[in-house]
Amino acid sequence: MKANIAISEENLQEVTLFLNRLLANEYVLYTKTRGAHWNIEGPNFIGLHEFFKSQYEALDTIVDDVAERIRALGHYAIGLLKEFIGITDMLENSDQFGNQKQILQMLINDHETIIRIIRTEIAPVAEKYRDLGTADFVTGLLEQHEKMAWMLRAHLKD
Repeated sequence: MKANIAISEENLQEVTLFLNRLLANEYVLYTKTRGAHWNIEGPNFIGLHEFFKSQYEALDTIVDDVAERIRALGHYAIGLLKEFIGITDMLENSDQFGNQKQILQMLINDHETIIRIIRTEIAPVAEKYRDLGTADFVTGLLEQHEKMAWMLRAHLKD
């Protein structure tokens, strides 16, 4: 049964396309953060290992929340790895796990990519597609990513 929430099906479709793209980016970032947790070594290993755990746990919640938002709008969330890879804006950087600063910078770049995407889409979601609920939802995600990026940048201070 489709949601009857005073948003046209065409607008819901556009919002869902954005949310599925966001879901793909969140999932890839979650996976890369898990990789950082698994592969970090060197000075401050324990501190960074635990820090990355806190970040991937927060991202796990975000992934679930984005998927549930899509379902609340009456659409299906993508869930296959090939779908995530097909629409993500994240870059694969497998060579960056050998250096703490590179790992931190990779994750900062990915959070900032999501921040830029959300900033670009908030206004159309609210104004063009008339979905204030999703605009509010992604504003909260924007704030979370800004905080997570700030915490990552703090580890790069010399």
